[in-house]
Amino acid sequence: MTPDPHDPCAVNSLVESHGCSPVEGRVVWDPAHSVWNGAMLSGALILGPLTFNWPAFAVFLFGTGAALLLGHSVGFHRRLIHRSFDCPLWLEHFLVWVGTAVGMSGPFWMIRTHDLRDWAQRQPDCHDYLAHRRPMLVDAWWQMHCRLELARPPAFDLGRVGRDRFYRFLERTWMLQQAPIALGLYLLGGWPFVVWGVCARVSASVVGHWFVGHLAHTRGPQSWLVDGSGVQAHDVPWAAVPTMGEAWHNNHHAWPGSARIGLHPGQADWGYRFIQLLAALGLAWNIRTPETMGARDALRSVLVSSASGEPPARPGLRTGALPSGS
Repeated sequence: MTPDPHDPCAVNSLVESHGCSPVEGRVVWDPAHSVWNGAMLSGALILGPLTFNWPAFAVFLFGTGAALLLGHSVGFHRRLIHRSFDCPLWLEHFLVWVGTAVGMSGPFWMIRTHDLRDWAQRQPDCHDYLAHRRPMLVDAWWQMHCRLELARPPAFDLGRVGRDRFYRFLERTWMLQQAPIALGLYLLGGWPFVVWGVCARVSASVVGHWFVGHLAHTRGPQSWLVDGSGVQAHDVPWAAVPTMGEAWHNNHHAWPGSARIGLHPGQADWGYRFIQLLAALGLAWNIRTPETMGARDALRSVLVSSASGEPPARPGLRTGALPSGS
């Protein structure tokens, strides 16, 4: 069944066919991502202390923050995957290049991996790999060094994105996109800039993405539950700023097509603020928020008082409603 392109909660690239299942499958080693992630982490841990200086550390902080904001949060997640706003194609290309430069993978791999997980978590049950159910160290190995091969997988149709020549180029060369960055950094500050601006930055992004994702599906506060979903999401408040608002993951599960993820007062969401800046410059439009998406019949608002993330026995219900003060 092809998702409705106008449905703001649709899993856009995934095509569900009769008999496909998110449950049965096996986890296998992914040599390309495993070697890449291992090399970046080794370079950061071994060479990082040997090359440390404050300018290099500043390059690490600025580069990581800028890439996660422009590329991962806005370019990949809110634009390419969820289509939560529109923008000129040249700007989309730039934001997706920055997302590729984060160093996790190419755009097609990121879309398929994200959409498979989104689809699976909305089912009554799914494989432990897709639910982050295994202990933390096992989940870390699985997510950063392995892939899941489902026995009966769904299909994917990337549509316009899959036909885009620039994205096809990025998909083939995503590792090589670090080369011009490394060269520029070397010319600016030598090997310390390369180690901290490439190895440490990529490693922090990859490990941080896994770590926050693991927590966001296993523990923490909740404002919403989605009926019928076997995996519920949690917020990770301390990670709101470094993830540019992505850590309000419980909100995201409730309103997946929304460009605004920080919904409650005080919930920092730099990704949405950047989209608002683009809109003020005339570079973003058709920006989706929960107010424009309509009610979700399966959505329940709950009050969670414990850090475990377990809802109270008698949660207050406000089906499809927004938090007061949003």
